[in-house]
Amino acid sequence: MRQIDAAWGALAAAARGAADRRIEGLFATEPDRLERLTLEAAGLILDLSKQPWSRADVETLLDLARAADVEAARARLFAGEIVNVSEGRPALHMALRAPDGADLRAEGEPISGEVEAVRNAMRAFAEAVRSGAKRGCTGRPFRAIVHIGIGGSDLGPRLVWEALKPLDPQIELRFVANVDPAELAQALTGLDPAETLLVTVSKTFTTLETLTNAEAARAWLRAALGTASDSHLVAVSAAPDKAQAFGVPADQVFGFWDWVGGRYSVWSSVGLSCAVALGWDAFSAFHAGAWAMDRHFQSAPLPRNAPVLLALAHVFNRNGLGRPIRAVVPYAQRLRLFAPFLQQLEMESNGKRVTADGRPVAHATAASVFGDAGTNGQHAFFQLLHQGTDVVPIDILAVREGSEGDPAAQRKLLANAVAQAEALMVGRPAAETPDAHRAFPGDRPSSFILLDRLDPARLGALIALYEHKTFVEGVLWEIDSFDQWGVELGKTLATRVLAELEGGAAGAHDPSTAALIARLKS
Repeated sequence: MRQIDAAWGALAAAARGAADRRIEGLFATEPDRLERLTLEAAGLILDLSKQPWSRADVETLLDLARAADVEAARARLFAGEIVNVSEGRPALHMALRAPDGADLRAEGEPISGEVEAVRNAMRAFAEAVRSGAKRGCTGRPFRAIVHIGIGGSDLGPRLVWEALKPLDPQIELRFVANVDPAELAQALTGLDPAETLLVTVSKTFTTLETLTNAEAARAWLRAALGTASDSHLVAVSAAPDKAQAFGVPADQVFGFWDWVGGRYSVWSSVGLSCAVALGWDAFSAFHAGAWAMDRHFQSAPLPRNAPVLLALAHVFNRNGLGRPIRAVVPYAQRLRLFAPFLQQLEMESNGKRVTADGRPVAHATAASVFGDAGTNGQHAFFQLLHQGTDVVPIDILAVREGSEGDPAAQRKLLANAVAQAEALMVGRPAAETPDAHRAFPGDRPSSFILLDRLDPARLGALIALYEHKTFVEGVLWEIDSFDQWGVELGKTLATRVLAELEGGAAGAHDPSTAALIARLKS
């Protein structure tokens, strides 16, 4: 038997014991529990004491991490070795936020110099747009950016902008991802073409949704300003020739590399729109916060390593206790997109059914993630969290200092965050209520992550925390966390269906699909 298989067996045995105790009671039997399960890393505080694990369970999970050789896998990741096995690539998004002078390599080849060159070009462009040195074709300064992308080319920058945007921005930033023309129409409404930049983000510059929107947006520009408006076009792509053929000036094409996965790409030139709209100082601080988490992940011992422990808590719930769904609730309206961001990060990375070497997985993999901003979520799905038949672990995020508004309202927000974590754990026995409808079973686990402020550095650290947590889980499950073949089949079939909807010959389909196509063509 392999060591890792024995470790999984030990975890299963440990989890059976969790059914015989309550989380609340562990605080009495483990006097050091709060101190032992509270960590500080890169400006974040993690309280994992309300998770259902005992001291012995944590040790069992750490044994699993050692059996999976998480530390060696981490070393290979940062060394730039091939960790995306099915595509034969490293995964070196950490290099994008490393400070100048770092010496990171991809398959032994130095890459930090290239990263710094692109970063310097981004900075020069961002500062030129913000200062007015770079203007539109009519001589007017840019006041708006329309960022066109999808998936990782959209979710990361959109999250960063929503989290950090000023109340009265110098440059407005809007996003278009869905091929539904309504989103583009809403994004362009009220904008002046003479003052608008179009930033198209596509690694291959062939993505159907992105190019459809980019072509429509370019037509909007040209209808108002003529072909001179092509100077308003910016592209972020690993296919510069295709971007230039589209009409983007060569000096406004910003590249990135195949070792940057889409859902990890906000740190690259994919984040250019944010760098312009937020300013370079904010974008640089965002990188610095993530790099601080990178250094923590690299150097902290496993028992005090924030991404490792957060991953182990999730694995204990997912695999040990059979809980396939997790909620993520940030008590910060500015982080309302964090759950959708994690849906891509975690579910695309780890939603796999075969191991890295192609064998069927032996264990359940990624949990389904959902959530919304608190307190909104309390008036939607918290009924199920408190009194539903399924136990749904929850990650609660809170920010100590609000960025604007009434401090009294911020205290009410924080009171709700803390109270919900307590209520989920302690519940309310039926004996203390007039009827069963008002009883709460409690014993529902949560992780609590506290930021002093929602600033660029702490946002960067928060995203990097979950990136590394996702990687650790993939190592434990022995899967490739960096490919995403599951998105390909539907896209391929959509191309065939589109040809039929546009008048092409009917193809071979199942009866239901054929009927739907016929109905849509009628």
